Amino acid sequence: MIRFAIAALAFALAVPSAVAEIRIGLMVSATGPTSAIGIPQRNTGQILPHTIGGERVRYFSLEDGGDPTRAVQNAKKLIQEDHVDALIGPSTTPNAFAILDVIAEAKVPLLATVGSSSIVEPLDAKKRWVFKTTQNDELIASVLLAHMVKHGVRNVGFIGFSDPYGDNWLKVFSALGEKDAVHIVAAERYGRTDASVVGQVLRLIATKPDAILIAAVGGPAVLPEATLREQGYTSPIYQTHAVATQDFIKLGKGKVEGSILAAGPMLVIDEIPDSNPTKKVALDYIEKYRKTFGIEPATFGANVWDAGILLERAIPIALKHAKPATEAFRIALRDALEGEKGVVGCQGVFDMSPTNHNGMDERARVLVTIRGGRFRLLAD
Repeated sequence: MIRFAIAALAFALAVPSAVAEIRIGLMVSATGPTSAIGIPQRNTGQILPHTIGGERVRYFSLEDGGDPTRAVQNAKKLIQEDHVDALIGPSTTPNAFAILDVIAEAKVPLLATVGSSSIVEPLDAKKRWVFKTTQNDELIASVLLAHMVKHGVRNVGFIGFSDPYGDNWLKVFSALGEKDAVHIVAAERYGRTDASVVGQVLRLIATKPDAILIAAVGGPAVLPEATLREQGYTSPIYQTHAVATQDFIKLGKGKVEGSILAAGPMLVIDEIPDSNPTKKVALDYIEKYRKTFGIEPATFGANVWDAGILLERAIPIALKHAKPATEAFRIALRDALEGEKGVVGCQGVFDMSPTNHNGMDERARVLVTIRGGRFRLLAD
């Protein structure tokens, strides 16, 4: 009996040193108005690596339906009950802001997959815990502005979500536009679940803008564009990178033909030259996703995949300094993410730093239009 107890104790002492589990939380909006974003993100979470740095990785995925209150509840559960070492997500900008206090207080790195750059800019004590795997608004807005200037657009009407996503786009585009003598002549807002924007559209058309910019996400971004066309507006309509999904085309059909946007190269992967460093990574991701789910992934899923790539590089570094499930490990992981240089993802090349928690440059964007019911590369 004594011999058995000694053997059991020896085994128990040996196991922890051999098994260290890294826990990653995934927060998505796979239901609700932004499900076209959340579903490929949820799916991608299922094909992320389950071993990093020789250690087991366990994922905990929760759905928030696009509701900020539910996002906060999920974040607390993942941190307080599941004891995650890092979080990936959420799918929407309002939800990312909603959980900012929670992740900062618990000192848990968040790899945000949302569009708005305001979740990482300006960096402060709270946002230092956030990293972003989607192109910043400024990066997308600047190439849209260059296209506008080239084609004689000077007066722009704006309609966007009445939330942080729309707020930041209006702020960023207005500031950049003034430098290029492109002016916002009218600005309208609407909610993600609104059923009509006729009033807003009629006010925009009345100002006779050269073009209109829509700052919205996924399916709900179709509403203002379809309404503009129904009301007889024939000038160019620009969208942000948040509509880079086939569902946008399926919902909008002919009414979104000719839309102009900027997005990651993966959106038009067949037209991207082999010299683009992201192409091989994107093709590998697409192949794995296709084999697993039998369909093509949306670019929003690639933001989760890129978060996985960043963690795959950072976790082995953090493991040299501390054990998982400790504050010391989470701090080391954050510091390792800040040191990521030249990391090639599906959406771009990441060069992080203590003052830049996105790190993407011009390689992370291309101009795109919708032609013949498909996203096509726009040369000019």
